[in-house]
Amino acid sequence: MQGTIDLARKTDLDAARERAASLPLETFDPGDPELFRTDTHWPYFDRLRKEDPVHYCRDSMFGPYWSVTRYNDIMDIETNHAVFSSASALGGITIRDIAPDLRRESFIAMDPPRHSAQRKTVAPMFTPTHLDELALNIRRRSAECLDNLPTGEVFDWVDRVSIELTTQMLAVLFDFPWDDRRKLTRWSDIATTIPGPGGLVETEEERQAELMECANYFASLWKERINQPPKSDLLSMMAHGAATRDMDPKNFLGNLVLLIVGGNDTTRNTMSGSIYALNQYPQQYRKLRDNPALIDSFVSEVIRWQTPLAHMRRTALEDMEFRGKKIKKGDKVVMWYVSGNRDEGAIDRPYDFIIDRARPRQHLSFGFGIHRCVGLRLAELQLKIIWEEILKRFENIEVVGEPKRVYSSFVKGYETLPVRIAA
Repeated sequence: MQGTIDLARKTDLDAARERAASLPLETFDPGDPELFRTDTHWPYFDRLRKEDPVHYCRDSMFGPYWSVTRYNDIMDIETNHAVFSSASALGGITIRDIAPDLRRESFIAMDPPRHSAQRKTVAPMFTPTHLDELALNIRRRSAECLDNLPTGEVFDWVDRVSIELTTQMLAVLFDFPWDDRRKLTRWSDIATTIPGPGGLVETEEERQAELMECANYFASLWKERINQPPKSDLLSMMAHGAATRDMDPKNFLGNLVLLIVGGNDTTRNTMSGSIYALNQYPQQYRKLRDNPALIDSFVSEVIRWQTPLAHMRRTALEDMEFRGKKIKKGDKVVMWYVSGNRDEGAIDRPYDFIIDRARPRQHLSFGFGIHRCVGLRLAELQLKIIWEEILKRFENIEVVGEPKRVYSSFVKGYETLPVRIAA
C-alpha cells in the first residue's frame, strides 16, 4: 500500500516540477491554495529560492504580494518592525486581506509596544512550572485516547487523535465546558477557512456569523470569570489582566481566535504530520523505536518538516529596497516559513526527515523575534508525551492512504489521514 501511495505522490510531484520549470517566473503565484491542497507547492519555492528569492506576484486571488523564500531573508523581515508591520489595521498577518470593517486586533497582529503588553497577559500559562502541571493532564488524556483506538481496522488519525487531543487541551487551557469542546475545533477551522463552494462555509457572511457565535459564547464565560477571583486559565488571565480586561469586542475576538488557532491547528497538524513523516521515512521510524531518547529531537524535526503554518505576512510602512527589490509603502510581504524550512543554504539536507539532526531546533515554524509563538513549549510538550505513550503501546502505526490536505496556503494541514494499527 505504501508503495502505491508513494508512486502516486511522485507522479504528482514530477508533473509539478515540469510545470514549475516551464512557467515564466513573473507568472508564479506560490500562494495558490490548490498547490498546498495537492502538496505540489515545493518545486515552485525551490525555483524561487534559486532564481528570485524576493518575488513579486502581480495577480492572485489575494491580490498582489511579495514572497520572501530564503531562511535568512525571512529572519531579516521578521525582526525589522520599524519597516514591516503586523498591524491588523494594515491587513494583519495572513496573505488574505480582510475587509476593513471585519479586521480584529490580536497581539500577534500588533506592533510594539501594545503587542508586548497583551502577550505578557497570557504568558504565565506557558511557564515551566505551569507546563509541569499540564504535563500530568496531557499524559493521562493521551493514554486514555490511545487505549481506546481500534486495532486491525482503518480509522482516521486526524479525528480520533490529533483533533481530539488538541481540542481537549484547548478546553483545559480556557477552562471551557467539556461537552462543548468540539465547538473550539469548529471555530478554529472557520477562522482560517476560505469560503466557497464545497468548503466549510460558502460565503464570508456565513463565516462571520459563526465567529460571532464564538464571540458570544466566550462573552458569557468572560462575565463569569471577571466576577470570580483570578484563576490560571487563559480567559481568566485576560479578564483580570491590565492590558486585556478592557478590550473592545473586536480585540477580544481577535485574541480568542489567535489562541484557539494557535493552540489547535498547529499542534494537531504536526501531530498528524508526525505519523505521515515516519511512514515516509521508515528507517527513521525504526531509529525512534530503537532509541526513544531521540523523542526531543524528533519533535523539533517534525515541527520543521511539517511547518504547520506555511507563512506569515507583514505590510511595508515605507518605500525601501530589500535584496535589490523595491518594495513600496503598503505592499504586502509574505514570509514563507514552508520555504525557509527547506532552504539548502541554511539547513543541511532540508528535504530529508532526520530525527537526530545536530541542530533540530533550527527552523522557522514558530516564527522568529518578538512574534515567536508564545505556546511553543506547550506544543513541543504535547508532541513529546503523545509519542512517549505511542512507543509504549504500538510497534507501528501504518498510513494506508494519502491524506486529504487542507485547501489553504496559511494552515498547512490535514483533513483526514487513514491509518491502521496492527492487531
